[in-house]
Amino acid sequence: MGSDPDSSWFSFGGSDPDFSMPRKHHHNVYVIELDPAIFNIARFRNANPDRDLLKPAVYVGMTGLTPEERFAKHKAGIRANRYVQRFGLRLLPRLYAYANPMPYQAARDMEVELAIALREQGYAVWQA
Repeated sequence: MGSDPDSSWFSFGGSDPDFSMPRKHHHNVYVIELDPAIFNIARFRNANPDRDLLKPAVYVGMTGLTPEERFAKHKAGIRANRYVQRFGLRLLPRLYAYANPMPYQAARDMEVELAIALREQGYAVWQA
């Protein structure tokens, strides 16, 4: 029960089963609105040729932190995506809050699926 890192249980106080509790899901996906100036970057513009000009540019990510904590780290340059650090404006929880929190693998999958879905809806998307 205690040594398997993939186990959905962890133990407090040794091997006494009365102290074992299920692990809380704590991974999240998030969407950050990017400043329209991002379109001055050819790489971003070329990655989004079919964007709807009425929808914002966004960054989609996943994290073990809260979306707010991760956004603050991006802006502070801590393990930051360069586009978010330079062009990140705000979180867009209406696009992701329904899904959080979730297990790690679900968040990895959801990050990709959400980026694809937003791109299909016309958003200009960056996902790293």
